[in-house]
Amino acid sequence: MWSGPRNISTAMMYAFGARDDCAVWDEPFYAAYLSETGLIHPMRDEIIADGITDPDKVIRACLGPTPDNRPVFYQKHMTQHMIPGPDRGWINDCTNVFLIRDPARVIASYAAKRENPTLDDIGFRQQAEVFDQVCQATGQAPPVLDSHAIRANPETALRKLCAAIGLQFQPAMLNWPTGGHKNDGVWAAHWYGAVWKSTGFAGVEGPVPDVPDALKDVWSDALPYYQQLAAHAL
Repeated sequence: MWSGPRNISTAMMYAFGARDDCAVWDEPFYAAYLSETGLIHPMRDEIIADGITDPDKVIRACLGPTPDNRPVFYQKHMTQHMIPGPDRGWINDCTNVFLIRDPARVIASYAAKRENPTLDDIGFRQQAEVFDQVCQATGQAPPVLDSHAIRANPETALRKLCAAIGLQFQPAMLNWPTGGHKNDGVWAAHWYGAVWKSTGFAGVEGPVPDVPDALKDVWSDALPYYQQLAAHAL
């Protein structure tokens, strides 16, 4: 599952984590991304100490074997972690799905946690790169889900997704216990406060927020990438 930040990506991981046939991995490349870029993020030292900093080792783990021998392995990938350098050919050996959200909503949510996000911080450009790669490898557009549609009708959206990737829908995907998932990344304490309190997907979102003047260029740069993928939404 390829997503930018602040895009119900954790809730989607919880939905798949509630299945009886699925292992999950929370942001496999986060430690490698921070180690390679030198970026300062909340809990940077803890994330690097807890994760895998060698991208090649992350790739090998992504390709298997599946944890606990589960038949489904859900990987929550943040597209901003796909920096130049590490080979992306491994992606073609996976079933790829793309989770999108209106960039105005992403920017508003991200800026509340980490000030002055750049285009690279929010992952829209990298998401389009991976999407294009998958299209070229398969000859067709992979499944795309808009978070707005999921929150409007979670069961319908998840049924469509499961059908698109050859899984049986499980009603358990609609609910999960409060307090997070045992496989949450160490960074969850900073980023996951709201979803830790949840037992299912939040309701329909309100009006699209205004983008602050200082971030309007980021929004205008992100918008075409969002629109490109939104044209293929389930």
